[in-house]
Amino acid sequence: MRVASYLFGGLLVMAAALWPPVEITEWEVPWPDTRPRDPYVDRDGRVWFVGQRGDYAAYLDPATGKFTRFDLPEGTGPHNLIVDESGFVWIAGNRAAYIGRLDPRTGEVKRYPMPDPAARDPHTLVFAPDGTIWFTVQGGNFVGHFNPADGSIRLFQVPTPRARPYGIVVDPSGRPWVAAFGTNKLLTVDPATMKLEEITLPRAEARPRRLARTSDGAIWYVDYAGGYLGRYDPASGNVQEWPVPGGEGARPYGMAVDDRDRLWFVETGPDPNRLVGFDPKTAEFFSITEIPSGGGAVRHMFFHAPTRTLWFGTDANTIARARLPE
Repeated sequence: MRVASYLFGGLLVMAAALWPPVEITEWEVPWPDTRPRDPYVDRDGRVWFVGQRGDYAAYLDPATGKFTRFDLPEGTGPHNLIVDESGFVWIAGNRAAYIGRLDPRTGEVKRYPMPDPAARDPHTLVFAPDGTIWFTVQGGNFVGHFNPADGSIRLFQVPTPRARPYGIVVDPSGRPWVAAFGTNKLLTVDPATMKLEEITLPRAEARPRRLARTSDGAIWYVDYAGGYLGRYDPASGNVQEWPVPGGEGARPYGMAVDDRDRLWFVETGPDPNRLVGFDPKTAEFFSITEIPSGGGAVRHMFFHAPTRTLWFGTDANTIARARLPE
């Protein structure tokens, strides 16, 4: 057992029972300076990701270390992808205002343009239980819903100007939860009425960026601006926050939850970046691991339950895997 101390707001805080570092393996992406990001593991174990600055989607075979690339239309600026059960890869065309469907068997990309030119930058996609897709539009200030069956897209304008809808998760009822990075709010849309609701967090300075949901229904967020991990209880409306180990300059960003309801996020302020684990059962930060490449920034993470691994891309041009401890 180790005990680590850290400073937050000038106060000495103790993080008890830190485990040894998590095992992190990184693969260097063969296309330099393309910002590989937002990995997603498909049913065959292939790790898909986008090259945001390279206009491509690709996958890594972790067993062989081989990368396979699919070029996207020039100017796509892909930001995020997810893979459905049929093997189709769905891509957020951030710079070209479309959602794309890549067929890995042919390399063909079918584009579904945004129905409103104001929705210029689809950002993060996530599946709902019914197979439809909810997504955020950061600069355009929308939350969107896409139905792959008929290609229809609905957009929901956020009332707060420049709210910057960013990270998103969907609960088992099909309700999306969104971090409004430009303000101290969370957003949600009732899937029955399609009415959008804004939820104001207690601290005006908070800037939630990524979200995760635990099995008790709580919505967790990282406050990028202030260095907090937060929990919102939809049933009661209560909000709890914990200062993260890196303090006010930690800039927590990429975030995921594992099969034991433990929260994992990356502090992008420190150099090297640090992967941090938090256990809601004990309300303790229990693990801190420096990312070998330095990271630069880890923007999104994916938990793969069958292998109990976390996957993430780094601005150091790597795809990384963290094997979670028992």
